[in-house]
Amino acid sequence: MSTIDLDITGMTCASCAARIERKLNKLDGVDATVNFATEKANVTFPDSVRTEELIAVVAGTGYAASVPHPPARGDEQDPVPAPETAADRELATLRHKLAVSIALSVPVVVLAMVPAWQFTYWQWLSLTLAAPVVIWGGWQFHRAAVTNLRHGNVTMDTLVSLGTLAALGWSVVALFFGSAGMPGMTHPFEFTLTRGGGLDSIYLEAAAGVTTFILAGRYIEARSKRRAGSALRALLELGAKEATVLRDGTEDRIGVEQLVVGDEFVVRPGEAIATDGTVEQGRSAVDVSMLTGESLPVEVGPDSQVVGASINVGGRLVVRATRVGSDTQLAQMARLVEQAQTGKAQAQRLADRISAIFVPVVIVLALGTLAGWLLVGAGAGAAFTAAVAVLIIACPCALGLATPTALMVGTGRGAQLGILIKGPEVLESTRRIDTVVLDKTGTVTTGTMTLAEVLTTVGEDRDRVLALAGAVEHASEHPIARAIAAGAGQEGQLPVTEFANLEGRGVRGVVDEHRVLVGRPSLLAEHEIDLPADLAAAVAAVQAQGQTVVAVAWDGAARGAMAVADEVKPTSAAAVERFTDLGLRPVLLTGDQEVVARAVAEQVGIPAVDVHAGVLPADKVAAVRQLQAEGRTVAMVGDGVNDAAALAQADLGIAMGTGTDVAIEASDLTLVRGDLIAAVDAVRLSRRTLGTIKGNLFWAFAYNVAALPLAAAGLLNPMIAGAAMAFSSVFVVTNSLRLRRFRPVAGDDH
Repeated sequence: MSTIDLDITGMTCASCAARIERKLNKLDGVDATVNFATEKANVTFPDSVRTEELIAVVAGTGYAASVPHPPARGDEQDPVPAPETAADRELATLRHKLAVSIALSVPVVVLAMVPAWQFTYWQWLSLTLAAPVVIWGGWQFHRAAVTNLRHGNVTMDTLVSLGTLAALGWSVVALFFGSAGMPGMTHPFEFTLTRGGGLDSIYLEAAAGVTTFILAGRYIEARSKRRAGSALRALLELGAKEATVLRDGTEDRIGVEQLVVGDEFVVRPGEAIATDGTVEQGRSAVDVSMLTGESLPVEVGPDSQVVGASINVGGRLVVRATRVGSDTQLAQMARLVEQAQTGKAQAQRLADRISAIFVPVVIVLALGTLAGWLLVGAGAGAAFTAAVAVLIIACPCALGLATPTALMVGTGRGAQLGILIKGPEVLESTRRIDTVVLDKTGTVTTGTMTLAEVLTTVGEDRDRVLALAGAVEHASEHPIARAIAAGAGQEGQLPVTEFANLEGRGVRGVVDEHRVLVGRPSLLAEHEIDLPADLAAAVAAVQAQGQTVVAVAWDGAARGAMAVADEVKPTSAAAVERFTDLGLRPVLLTGDQEVVARAVAEQVGIPAVDVHAGVLPADKVAAVRQLQAEGRTVAMVGDGVNDAAALAQADLGIAMGTGTDVAIEASDLTLVRGDLIAAVDAVRLSRRTLGTIKGNLFWAFAYNVAALPLAAAGLLNPMIAGAAMAFSSVFVVTNSLRLRRFRPVAGDDH
């Protein structure tokens, strides 16, 4: 199976998207989702189906499809037009048409509303001004209606085209063949059932006004949709355009697309890092705020990992490329956001099904309205007015915009904050979860062991104990050994001979003519070395705090001990408190010892009853299943390979982006920054986005349900109906844009 995103043009409402989706899904083995707001089709298809066939099916439905071009690099050698150029042209065309239509429509409406300004043959001036608005200004509606009609389809454009052309056509007939064009005829702006409704009524202001209002709605909608997708476009534009690569000792300036894995390139202060890589030389601070939302620069040095598109704000760096092109973190982020924006929530699928049958139903309802008023003897004018109002008011475009625009803004804002939402179904999961399971190492804690305290026996020098222990541990690769060696610093660089690793119990070696033994207290007992009472008491005290203790002895006597700890992240306690405020029960899950797990839980505010220690990777899955068996809906937050299975098992998997690719792949939400409070923001943003979607759908449905009976009852004239229809779409889009103002918890606290 292959997956492709197709750019779709020609869609004007949700029913268009539903029709294309239905046609594509009729192909054997094809699974397609068409998104009206993003104008894309995400299609999964078997090898037996070619891309050309998919494009042909879309064309056969009356629309156009194409394979997206890769984003432009913007360099002079390859001046590929930017992807949004077509949208810019559409906006410019709409703006021009709207400006001309407003200029022509205002006099028509004013003449109809103000009888005192009506002069002899004013109706003919109104016709002269209104006709270009309806024909030229509304040409895109008429053309789309005819195109769809040729394929046996009716859409929102069909309703608009029918309504405006009917109003114009009626007025032309009345002017040429009735009494409407007579000098003494007046036309007060009222649509009541008491008017006779013969050929003395003209509806030029309704035809011009409806066209102008709908054009205005389309323009505001198109501009707002571009604003909704601005976060993703900004993400795609972050990357560097060129890189200074080191080859044979010389610096060459090349396009970033020419970089290959293994290339070394120079990043000077103020420059964007060209691609993901490892620092080979230099130290600096790197601004990653555009990728993670973190305001403080990150300090980097040799062997540090850096991400493409982040900004070097300090010294000169030499970086070796590890990932290029579509494999970079920036490209993966953009891909995840695009995938999320092309998906559909369950509520939107229901709206699409309704939209698909809505337009034909409205046309039947409009004909029924016309016939009904004629049967009750209300007159042709009143019946015609009510029927046109029904056609105009019922356009279901707001339904088609309700979910996609909220998703575009929500996922875009998430990308700005370092939160990647994989799809709309994730939003539903965040609403249901009531329990959040937290992996300890790397999630609640930093995942890096550090030297917390040096304990010594009475009369022993602390620096001497640290120097000898650090020297032996410097030869080991164990995380605890690295922590002690780092704590010893330069003093721990003494030469070591006869070094031996004692199988997970500790190490030994000869330093400065002393036989040094460093390891678990039980290792010293094996060598018949007892801890003095004062040292044993101090060791017991730090172990009770959840720290790991390594004893130090030389020349057959215990000299001291090292307390090593995995520090709790500064924001973890605040994050646990916020989870509780969101109605979630936090549970700590770790493979560490019980005493260590309980100490960490106490620091962050998790009750002891919700601590599961000594848990193997397989047991993590079992722990999640057990909570689910108790009736709980579980979110899992983790970062390691051993968390991947539990992330997949959970109802909602949240992976720290600082973790492994396996964990990120298994999750539903990915946090680019390794801060637990970002998980709180992810849940908050997801719930806010879901709430916006539901609010949009409610108002879109409520608008149609409330407005249709009013129009059918003759209580809405066509021009007011056009304004209301345009407003409903604009309301849905602008309501979604409020998500751009979402404030992260971290932004409040720091």
